[in-house]
Amino acid sequence: MQTEKNLDSAARRRLAALFDDGAYTEVGSLSMEKESLASVITAYGYVNGSLVYAFSQDNTVNSGAVGTVHAQKIAKLYSLAAKTGRPVVGIHDSNGAFIDGTVDSLNAYGEMIGTAASVSGVVPQISVIAGVCAGSAAMLACSADFVVMTKDAELYVAPNGKSTAADAAKAGTAAVVCDDDDAAVSAAKELLRLIPENNLTAVPVYEYEENSFASGNTLSDTVNNTADADSVTELYEGFGKASYTALATVAGSTAGIVSTNKTKDKLTADDSAKIARFVRTCDAFGIPVITLVDTEGFDGEGEAAGSVRNMTMLAGAYAEATTAKVTLVTGKAYGPAFVALASKGANADFTFAYESAVISPLAPVTAVEFLWHEKLAGAANAAAKREELAKEYIAEYATAEKAAYRNAVDEVISPAQTRTKLAEALEILSGKRVSRLPKKHNNLPL
Repeated sequence: MQTEKNLDSAARRRLAALFDDGAYTEVGSLSMEKESLASVITAYGYVNGSLVYAFSQDNTVNSGAVGTVHAQKIAKLYSLAAKTGRPVVGIHDSNGAFIDGTVDSLNAYGEMIGTAASVSGVVPQISVIAGVCAGSAAMLACSADFVVMTKDAELYVAPNGKSTAADAAKAGTAAVVCDDDDAAVSAAKELLRLIPENNLTAVPVYEYEENSFASGNTLSDTVNNTADADSVTELYEGFGKASYTALATVAGSTAGIVSTNKTKDKLTADDSAKIARFVRTCDAFGIPVITLVDTEGFDGEGEAAGSVRNMTMLAGAYAEATTAKVTLVTGKAYGPAFVALASKGANADFTFAYESAVISPLAPVTAVEFLWHEKLAGAANAAAKREELAKEYIAEYATAEKAAYRNAVDEVISPAQTRTKLAEALEILSGKRVSRLPKKHNNLPL
């Protein structure tokens, strides 16, 4: 019978690293399961000065095996979180459930997943996977708003489908991958610092320093000119390579930043899924979203793999979101990409554009083929003529100024005005309230 606590277990060290000054209060510390202490430590304490609930699976007790009492302890923690409106951090390190021939483990996992689902979108949930997270536990961990993994952690449902942290990042499951336990817990603490305590509280506000103005038009420059100094936490870096998502502060207040110009490629199905997931998370907790648009559109070559479905999911995530939404077109914004990311009907409370932006229903070279095909006829060098006509088309129809004339853009600004205009827009929208038609949820693709 194992009834003495291992006070130096990795599970306890992880909790101590999470809570301020290493101090926390256990809940159900004497709960027994199959002649041993339950293999999970449940506790509450303060993180960055705010109350947080956390559980940490202890693999020194029955390899962290999940049983009925284990599940009940975690379920109680979620119940407390729901009653008090406070976040939950789950630290996962377990080889799976007790295998004793009964269905008790199935009921246990069902209880945990059910309680986690009941508070999804109500209180923030962060999973830290610091060891093995296997079987049904993987579904529990991945139901959190953010999944943080150590680089040596494993995440899988079936043993023959083992997934490394690198695999999870590439699949869009892990938001952050860290070198070790301390870095993973630190990443969770930074996320807790940036997100509200629940869906009814305002976003956090901090003192801040402005970045020096960057005169270029790269992703780094635009984010630099938008966010406060040293405030940016990029998420899902390994997934959707043409897009960028991050939490940051803008004039001291938390905001989500989406950019489509991490590379100059078109948006893939993965990019659409990545951005949609991020926008839905921000919307759940009232975090305003700033979208920086510079893309030629969506990659249609992936239709068989779900490109159209994910494009629809992306457009729907923006359209349904009631949080403040501000878009800045920094470069190209063609066709469906503008509709999904920048149009006033589907997305933006405010749409700004740089003077150099190009906004068009079609790529300019394609528009020339449709509208001015007769001008191309007989050209000695068709490619050169097409480029010449594309420039003419942009000047006549597709400039930011032309878009503003037709009320597709609210204001045309210079890069130097980026921070001022975006911060002002967020301040104006801080009291935004939107009522939707009564329903359980939308039925757009997921």
